[in-house]
Amino acid sequence: MTVVQTDQWLLQTNSNPLQICQKLKTSFSGFSTEDIYNLLTSYGMFRKPMKDCLEYVTSWRKQNLWNMIRKQFSKLRQKWNGPDIPIYIFPSDPLNKQLRIYHNGKSGLAFRNQIFLFISPKTTKQEIIALFTHEYNHVCRLTQYRKEESEYTLLDTIILEGLAENGVREQLGNAYLANWTNKYHAHQLKRFWKRMILPAISIPIHHRKHDVLLYGSYLYPKMLGYAVGYDVVYQYLTINNLTVKDIIPLSSETIAQLNDH
Repeated sequence: MTVVQTDQWLLQTNSNPLQICQKLKTSFSGFSTEDIYNLLTSYGMFRKPMKDCLEYVTSWRKQNLWNMIRKQFSKLRQKWNGPDIPIYIFPSDPLNKQLRIYHNGKSGLAFRNQIFLFISPKTTKQEIIALFTHEYNHVCRLTQYRKEESEYTLLDTIILEGLAENGVREQLGNAYLANWTNKYHAHQLKRFWKRMILPAISIPIHHRKHDVLLYGSYLYPKMLGYAVGYDVVYQYLTINNLTVKDIIPLSSETIAQLNDH
């Protein structure tokens, strides 16, 4: 298992996403091709065959993209004691306006046993490395924190995201961080935590309000849960002089210092 040469998949299938999803059926037990397609496209994968597929592949080969991810994977696996998993790289959806404008055409999806990276020609090498680092930290958390993802609460999710982006900071530096990590001042984050997140930490992952608070929908501050989660994890690391590796297996309640409040 390692970085899958998806450039060959794209060329062999003429970048037909349904044919690509057919190849992935062995990785998704009980999922139909259509189920896999719906899942991956909902997270930003391209939706239809691309006329400029060859240009994508040629550009990525010139960047040595797969080897670049392979090197970072080897480094992080050793650093965080992570699992050996397949990593798939595909084009992102060029028609997804939100992805294009707010995330420079990049997105990721992590499971316990695999990672998907969706990127555009405009996604820089720095952004790709940061995206992969963030997603691989998710894999490490999902495998080392003994709680089923189906049982996650809002607290678990914001800690998951906060851990991942602190992993980016620790491994790559502040220049690689997502813009939501410095979107708000410390006093704002403290207020958000007390007034908006703390009263809702037990909301289950499948509850409608979970994503509203996580992403900051409607009248809530944008990327609310992500920003607060990053700050909560950062504070715990700093106060206790720990590294991300040290706290990956810890409970969300411990990292959030709930017993101290």
